[in-house]
Amino acid sequence: MKKTIQPSPSPYLLTPGPLTTSATVKEAMLRDWGSWDSDFNRMTAEICARLLAHANVTESHVCVPVQGSGTFAVEAALGTLIEPSRKTLVLANGAYGKRLASLLARMGRPFELLDKGDYEPPMPEEVAAILARDPAIAYVAVIHCETSSGILNPLEGIAEVVARHGRRLIIDAMSSFGAVPVDGRRIPFLALISSANKCFEGVPGFGFALVEREALAAAAGRCHSLSLDLHDQWRYMQHTGQWRYTPPTHVVAAFLQALQEHEAEGGVPGRLARYTRNRDRLVAGMRGMGFRTLLDDAWLSPIIVTFLSPEGLNFSAFYEEVKRRGFLLYPGKLTEVESFRVGCIGQLHDAQIDAVLAAIGDTCRNLGVRPAAIPHSAA
Repeated sequence: MKKTIQPSPSPYLLTPGPLTTSATVKEAMLRDWGSWDSDFNRMTAEICARLLAHANVTESHVCVPVQGSGTFAVEAALGTLIEPSRKTLVLANGAYGKRLASLLARMGRPFELLDKGDYEPPMPEEVAAILARDPAIAYVAVIHCETSSGILNPLEGIAEVVARHGRRLIIDAMSSFGAVPVDGRRIPFLALISSANKCFEGVPGFGFALVEREALAAAAGRCHSLSLDLHDQWRYMQHTGQWRYTPPTHVVAAFLQALQEHEAEGGVPGRLARYTRNRDRLVAGMRGMGFRTLLDDAWLSPIIVTFLSPEGLNFSAFYEEVKRRGFLLYPGKLTEVESFRVGCIGQLHDAQIDAVLAAIGDTCRNLGVRPAAIPHSAA
């Protein structure tokens, strides 16, 4: 008789996505769907309607899903919406802001980069000064939550400046949308881009862009890529209800379930409250062990927190010890100091935060790590 192999319990993902999903989101992927079937098309349409409503832009924008990772959707938005001869101001304070610049460079689109380093936010007055002196800039692209450091950038102030100067705002809200409020009537944007496997707690497989309808209608033939053309994807969906090319059907089904669970939790306010509680509990516990956060409290996001590494910490050994206790951490992405990151999003509650704190404490004792020995000059 053949022996049934039972899967080992999955570790909790303390990352900014992919993240730990609910059992019911996983179960939603057990059914197969026809990619041209009317039931599947209705599922896609419901997802798009829900996402537009979350940003309060149902009347002015359209939602266009894109197969692939979040970066696929970001590249699709930049390539479709930005006129090739017009300049973009890219606001960067980490790896993902720099990725925006890399994408534009690959496309041959002109841009100016405001690089604030590892942990300083781009401030509205800095953006205003650049826009005032350079009328050639037509677009401003910003990361809402820069997960390299965990900083939540001052989006509302930046949006006000961009609108006042008559430019168009593109928001990479990959790691914030669904937990941090973005109201398109108060924060006007040309496009907002995010992904299924972030704060709505779906699984990886597609991203999406909420795009101003009139601007997208005017973007026919502009995109550098056939598969990433948001205009073509939108028009095809309008006419047929279908994705242009094979969609990630199981992922779409899981995302609809995730959206329903998001609503049941209280929508954006409910999700933000839990993630904020996770962050506060995590930071208090880590500081109690002697760890220091990279950022001051004013800039800590409820998405992920960067901690400075103690002197002599071997992150690989630290990671494996914590993993053995059931949790996956995230390596640092800073250029100036050694660090690691701990996520606050996904199916994490008080019990999981307390357990990861216990796992980190046990690991520190086993490895002889003394967090209080972090040099004061490291920040």
